[in-house]
Amino acid sequence: MSPFEAAAILLAGVAAGAINTVVGSGTLITFPTLLAFGVPPVTANVSNTIGLVPGSISGSVGYRRELVGQRRRVLRLAGASLLGGLAGAVLLLGLPEGAFTAIVPVLIVLGLVLVVFGPRLSAWVAQRHESAGGLPENGAWWVWPLVLVAGVYGGYFGAAQGILLMAIMGIGIDESLQRLNAVKNVLATIVNAVAGLLFVFLAHVDWQVVLLIAAGSIVGAQIGARVGRRLPDAWLRGIIVVVGVVALVAFLRSS
Repeated sequence: MSPFEAAAILLAGVAAGAINTVVGSGTLITFPTLLAFGVPPVTANVSNTIGLVPGSISGSVGYRRELVGQRRRVLRLAGASLLGGLAGAVLLLGLPEGAFTAIVPVLIVLGLVLVVFGPRLSAWVAQRHESAGGLPENGAWWVWPLVLVAGVYGGYFGAAQGILLMAIMGIGIDESLQRLNAVKNVLATIVNAVAGLLFVFLAHVDWQVVLLIAAGSIVGAQIGARVGRRLPDAWLRGIIVVVGVVALVAFLRSS
């Protein structure tokens, strides 16, 4: 690997760490970068997943203030992310290369639609639960299984996992987007960590790529946390949509 390639991957890791902390979809920066430098797709995918784990942890730490009072919620949803991430990693290792890519654009578009119409859908869900005193603390009953599905997707590829999680929780949980973003960072960390652990033992890993992305994503996550928590909900929602559209275009061009 040349110094130029190493620097490019490091910078891609910084950008991915920042975007993952604020929204998600950082993988669609690092993954195409690795492909452009000749890293095989599956090796690029697994190495990227492992490399982004430290950045995910860094982002969770950066949002620690927003996690206060959400311990029960995080612990409940963490189980769904753990199982989903494990299942997604098994699918990546067991299915033919490219078997899952057909559904990726659909999931990204679905996530964007849910984010755009999230406030109206949230009001509708809350109204339906009004007779029971509002939404439960941990959200509507369907939040857990959908977080599980997002975990499967994240364990397999990971791009736009954050957008899907924010859409699901933003509609089904009565909470501000900033506090839900903190939960999203923890759940994404769990998915990446469990999938990455499986990849370490069962897949071919490019450790040079891992170290570069890890170093960059740690720095980027702290930048993202400082910027992201200052954004109003409306701005954060808008950024989610913009990043999601860019992620969709990037994926379609690289697939």
